[in-house]
Parts: sequence; C-alpha cells; structure tokens
Amino acid sequence: MKFFRLDLLTLLISLFILNSCKRQDSIGLGVDTSNQISGTLLVDTNITFNTVDEDSTAVVTSALAKTPLGEFVDPAFGTVKSNVALALLMPTTPYTVPAGTLTIDSVVMVLGYANGFYGDSVATKYKVNVYQLTDKPTTSTYYSTTHWNSQSTVLATKTFTANTHDSLTIVRIRKDTVDTVQRVAPQLRIPFSKKFIYDNLFNASGATLASDAAFQNAVKGLYVTLQRSQASNAGGTLQLNLAAASSYIDVFYKAAKVTSVTTNSVTKDSLEVDTNTARLTFPIHVAEIKRTYSDAVKAAKNANVKQTTVYLQGLGGLRSKIAFPGLDKLNPDSIVLNRAELVITPVPGSGVPYAPLSKLSMYQLDIANQRILIQDANSTNALYQAGLFGGFYTRTTKEPVKAYRFVITSYIQNLIRKKTVDYGTYIAPIDTSEVNSTTGATAITPSAQIAARAILIGNDKNSPYRIKLNLIYTKIPKY
Repeated sequence: MKFFRLDLLTLLISLFILNSCKRQDSIGLGVDTSNQISGTLLVDTNITFNTVDEDSTAVVTSALAKTPLGEFVDPAFGTVKSNVALALLMPTTPYTVPAGTLTIDSVVMVLGYANGFYGDSVATKYKVNVYQLTDKPTTSTYYSTTHWNSQSTVLATKTFTANTHDSLTIVRIRKDTVDTVQRVAPQLRIPFSKKFIYDNLFNASGATLASDAAFQNAVKGLYVTLQRSQASNAGGTLQLNLAAASSYIDVFYKAAKVTSVTTNSVTKDSLEVDTNTARLTFPIHVAEIKRTYSDAVKAAKNANVKQTTVYLQGLGGLRSKIAFPGLDKLNPDSIVLNRAELVITPVPGSGVPYAPLSKLSMYQLDIANQRILIQDANSTNALYQAGLFGGFYTRTTKEPVKAYRFVITSYIQNLIRKKTVDYGTYIAPIDTSEVNSTTGATAITPSAQIAARAILIGNDKNSPYRIKLNLIYTKIPKY
C-alpha cells in the first residue's frame, strides 16, 4: 500500500506539470514534447515580410576572398551578370628583361576556383573572354555598381564546362631538368596572347618596368567576362580565388644567348638556350555586377507589406525587411519570455533545380541607419550562446520540411518591453564562410561571395508553412 500511494502521488504531480503548458489553439501549434518547458506557446503569424533591394552602395566587391564571375539566367529571378577587373603585377620589382633573344613558347592565364558555383554545371558550356582595361584599378574600395571600360581586342578566350571541383593534371616545366606531371587544384586555364606579354613585359621601356606603378599605368589591367555559349542555356556564376598562389599568368619562354668559348687559343661561339618561366599576379581584383529582374521580382519589390512570396538573392541583390506588429498585444508586466524562434520556409519546389541559400543573416538598424547585430547574435549579450542564433537551412523534429530558424529571444523580449526600437530589421543572404567559427556570429555587411537565392513563403494564409514566430512564455502570477 505504501508503494501504491507513492505511484499515485507521482502520477498526480506529472499531470499537474504537463497541464501547466497550454496551447493557444486559435493561433498556434503544439509544444514539441522533446523540448517542453513550463510555459505557454503562442504562434505569431502577424508578421510583415517584404522583398527589398540590397543597398548597392554598400556591396564591396574588391579584395574579396571569393570573386564572382558569371552569367546566370534564372527563370524566377531574371539575369545576373558578373565581370571581373584585374590589376597586373610584374614578376619582380623592378623587372629586368632577360638577356638574349626571347621566344615565347606559351602563355596561360590561370584562374583558381573557390567553392560556391551556382547555376547549371551540366548542360551549359561557358565562354570566357579577356580584354585590356582602359582604366587601371587602384587600391580604392570598389562596389558592385562600379563600371569598367575595356578595349575591343580579345587577349584570351576559351569555351569550357564548369567543373569547379575537378582537379587537373598538367605538365610542369622545370629549368635544367626534365618536366614533371603534376596534379593541381581545380582551376580554369586559358591560353593568353603572346603578343600582349611580349610588348608589355619583354619589349617595354626601362621606365615602364622600373616600378609596379609605372607598369600598371602603362598596362592598365585586364577585364574578364563570362557568357553562355548558347542562348538557350541557363548559365551560372563561378566563384574565383584570385590570391597570388591560386591565380596568375604564367609565361613560358626561351632565352637564346651566344657565348664565346676559347680552347687551345681557338675561340668558338656556342648557342645556349634556357627555358624559363615568368609569373604575373593580380594584386587587385574587383567584381562588376549587373542585373535584369523578372516581372515577378519587380512586382514583389513594388508590393505592399505582408507579401505571400518573398525573394532573396545573393551577390548583394535582394534582402527582406521584417517586422512584428503583433507584439504590442503582449503585456510586458504579465509575462516572461522563455524562447522566441522565427521560422521561414522556402516555397515548395522552388529549390529545384537550383538549391536555396544554405545560410541567412539577420540584423537590425540603429537610429543612424547603421547595421548592428541582433542582440541574440551579439557575443556581448549576457544571454548569447555561440551557434544558437541559427539561420541555417536545416530540418528539425519540429517541422516536416527544411526551413530557416532564428532564435531571437533577447531581441523580441526587448521589443515587448520597448527597450529596443525597430528602426528596420532585415534578413539577407550570407555565405557560410562568413560565419565566425569561434563565436558563431554571422557577417551583416552585404555579401557578394554567395550567388545562391531563395524563394520564401511570406504571409500566405493558405500555406501551412507561412512565416511564423514561436513564442514560449510564462505568465507572471498576480498577488
């Protein structure tokens, strides 16, 4: 009998605890029992979610770790085209022209691939063209809207398939020994103009070759464009690693010299031919991005609040503005917020054949319209936990489909208590490489290092996956 009473008491206590977590049936979903806490779940779907342009004057495209090059015709978004301007650096400074009669065997322009290709890598063949710039790039900060002019002569061209993850086997030319076969990282290798190299590196004046500045004033630089070889193809956007170790122009040349050798008072002339390599690198690289939006995107940008479909586009294209007007219904003196989770789901089928963005960033504006971290993403926040903020495109046990989730408890709590003024809150594309591996914080500046996009369900009452804010709170008892 003693044990029976104990079991009965345990059952009553359990029922009391479970009953304390209530569901707001008229507006919400149930609590996941695996994460259940003592509180009330409120699902807020009264959210404004709009498609807006990224601030193009803030999309920096110079000195990037990953530089976009491409032409992509997206059936949902329209056309985005990215060209690249490059400065040239001599093999040495100052540069001395090798002695002897110089003959160029070959010149190859190497562009190293970086992760992040987006588009059609199967059916589309691409054509890359390289021209000479009419104005030289400098160490200034450049933005996506910067336009570059070039001469009409094609210095290099190649038609290829975008095998951005396939390594290559090349013949490595070595001086005074046999050449070797070498496996190299994924890269695009383009035959380059011998005449351009001879005129500007081997036949230039001493004044031109005396310094990098003089050389760049004379040469200006290179302009690289990419286009679909057939208009019916979708195309895509490559990401390039333009660091000196991965991208360069290799010049393979021979220097023939006549030397006199005296043997037993007899002087004979002999011809010596040396095989050499000279390498020019790209100390400055800038992307120029152009867009032509589809009618659907144009309509979304001009629509009013509470859009049913929201468009996000990388390369500093489109972001979304979000607001939570329903929070004013909550009395800050009667509740304590335990957790706030924002859930955003892509439109079904919109990720085929082009996958949605793998990561989103969320930030707010301050009174001066400057971007600042959401409190939950700020490591100075006492409640901050590395990696908890979210924004990744994943699936959890809560939802049957993949979605983007942000834990924004501190931010929503401050809005409810009016400790924070919403001067503007945004969600935007971000590359996974722009996430701090230690703190978990994401960058909030516009990113040109991700070319992907996403089509999201906004405030669509007919969709079970409309945007929502899950709030779990505890009521403060009145005495």
